[in-house]
Amino acid sequence: MEKGFVFIDEVLPDIRWDAKYATWDNFTGTPVKGYETNRIVVSYALAQALGKAKKKAMEQGYGLLLWDGYRPQRAVDTFLHWVEQPDDMRLKARFYPNISKRNMLEQGYVAQKSGHSRGGAIDLTLYDLHTGLLLPMGGDFDLMDSRSHYTAQEISSVEARNRQILRGIMESSGFVPLDCEWWHFSLLKEPYPDEYFDFPISPKSESIHRLW
Repeated sequence: MEKGFVFIDEVLPDIRWDAKYATWDNFTGTPVKGYETNRIVVSYALAQALGKAKKKAMEQGYGLLLWDGYRPQRAVDTFLHWVEQPDDMRLKARFYPNISKRNMLEQGYVAQKSGHSRGGAIDLTLYDLHTGLLLPMGGDFDLMDSRSHYTAQEISSVEARNRQILRGIMESSGFVPLDCEWWHFSLLKEPYPDEYFDFPISPKSESIHRLW
């Protein structure tokens, strides 16, 4: 593993995650290149900020569920190749019901370069610590639709409030939200703002010492 990065479960051992791009359960319909194991990798700086967010969430009765952290550039390239392919009608209704692939770059749902590849972004949601159930957010992870925007009118007041709770926790922990994706947050002070990494998320990566 690249120096300066860590498996999040090594520093926050009780955190929940489901690395969607390491599974078949994502908008491409297949495990994505570079995701060789279902674990979340983040930069040291992001791990420390996420520790603060986890504590703030717990104080309100919530836990964090992570979907994606560091993203190899080869995965981003895979997304760009996927955009050039015909629509997959099996997945379109779930992930991009009202948009064609050719418009995804223009509308910001797919990017040629990603803050994830700099180790400066995280995708996540909240769950109830007592029940273990995810809070309703008015749309699933990676739904490329206006429902995913913070200004969405199609969601309920409860869903809008839950998004604001998540946003408040993350902003107060050093993160910046993305208006068109309620689950995406970037580190305000990125450790590698101009560098894009491409090492795979591999089960063979050497263990990293704990941060705290």
